[in-house]
Amino acid sequence: MKLNRKEALILAIATLIALIGVVAAANAPAPTYAPQPAPSFSRNNDKSQVERGKYLVTIGGCHDCHTPWTMQPDGKPGPDMSRALSGHPMQIPIKEPAQLTAAWGYAGAPTNTAFSGPWGVSFAANLTPDKMTGTGIWTFDIFKNTIRNGRHWGVARPLLPPMPWFNYREMTDEDLAAVFAYLRTLKPIHNEVQTPLPPAPVQTAAK
Repeated sequence: MKLNRKEALILAIATLIALIGVVAAANAPAPTYAPQPAPSFSRNNDKSQVERGKYLVTIGGCHDCHTPWTMQPDGKPGPDMSRALSGHPMQIPIKEPAQLTAAWGYAGAPTNTAFSGPWGVSFAANLTPDKMTGTGIWTFDIFKNTIRNGRHWGVARPLLPPMPWFNYREMTDEDLAAVFAYLRTLKPIHNEVQTPLPPAPVQTAAK
């Protein structure tokens, strides 16, 4: 088909525009993609995730050490759920380790939140989302690394007995996220847990 001068000019311009577009696309920088935001662990978290976290905290025995124990109405000791997972009470300071008679022995405080052994004295941490004394400013990565590495804040001092972090670190990321989500729903309790104490010399039992 023979084109007249006007039609040929229009075709040439259209071809030139198309070529310019192809060259521009070839030289354009690769598209960048914003990373996916980290999971939100607010009080409005997914109910099923929070329920899963509560279940794991319960069967994992977290209340055995992180919730102060007291005498219950039935006359037996048990966790005081009004202070759930708030750690060793700051109103009960411990100044020195218990005097042990064997290197393998240990003693526990009546609240079941402090433990004296060859490692010194360890105190159950405040797991409530209090921003000053608990985990309120922790991110999920800090929590996960604490459990995975067995270190406070994920990178600091080692977690001490009887904390079984070496068992909990086998949990999946999903389960750890569920536990963290549940902890975020707890009532924040201002309770500044004291730092661990060094061990005392072990005394040999008299023969």
